[in-house]
Amino acid sequence: MNQLLVDLIKVLTLERLELNLFRGESRDIGSPQVFGGQVLGQALMAATGTVENRMVHSLHAYFLRRGDFSAPIVYEVDRARDGAHFSTRRIVAIQHGEQIFNMSASFQVAEAGMDHQLTMPKVPPPDGLRDIESYFSDIIDRVPAKARRFIEKRRPFEFRPVEPPNYLQPVKLSPHKNIWFRTVDVLPDEESLHRCLLAYVTDFNLLDTAMMPHGVNPLVSNMNLASIDHAMWFHRNVRVDEWLLYSTDSPSASGARGFTRGSVFAQDGTLVASTVQEGLLRRIEPC
Repeated sequence: MNQLLVDLIKVLTLERLELNLFRGESRDIGSPQVFGGQVLGQALMAATGTVENRMVHSLHAYFLRRGDFSAPIVYEVDRARDGAHFSTRRIVAIQHGEQIFNMSASFQVAEAGMDHQLTMPKVPPPDGLRDIESYFSDIIDRVPAKARRFIEKRRPFEFRPVEPPNYLQPVKLSPHKNIWFRTVDVLPDEESLHRCLLAYVTDFNLLDTAMMPHGVNPLVSNMNLASIDHAMWFHRNVRVDEWLLYSTDSPSASGARGFTRGSVFAQDGTLVASTVQEGLLRRIEPC
């Protein structure tokens, strides 16, 4: 397996300290703080470790403080309820004696029921589209140092934008974006792992959708960006080692916050998950 993917799975594989207590390490992906998707994926992995024969169907999380790369993160799981069909967990992430993140997650026994979904947008397939790293290589010598640090990091996912990005001269656009993604290698057939990895990767390519109507790009603009909260609903089984379409939009931005939504489709058009996020969009004024 690709070593970048091996390392990501290692990061998501937590050390069990006690029955409901877990510890995880972090990776620097070039962002100013621990990547929110990492904390999201680790918290879901901790909660999953306390549930048997049920799969997560929804989660609701808040990012409270910046995470420190150099220190471990401890995850405490509260087994709030185990019912006949659903289990609820509350998870708190702690670092340096303070909460940096909290999340609620609900798990369900597999059962049949009514079935319908939205139609996947009509977009070109991933074959033939450029990988986002090729766009980064075109601009790497012309972006600020902090942006260069972010785009130089290799990732365990392929990202192929449907709409070619214009990083250096962004223009005002409708707040809609589509991007294909998958892991760089094949994964084991473990549904809980695929869902944790999906939680991880959906923190990419979401918040910047809210900046599109304003002609702002985070790679070249002086912005303070951070996830405030993140919610997910897992509708159907998913494989993140096969192409998935992330279709995002932003209905609103106000009060230095951007609100974004995302739908994740398998290549055959199956809607596998939905996301909602609000994030900080604060312009940094020059001194």
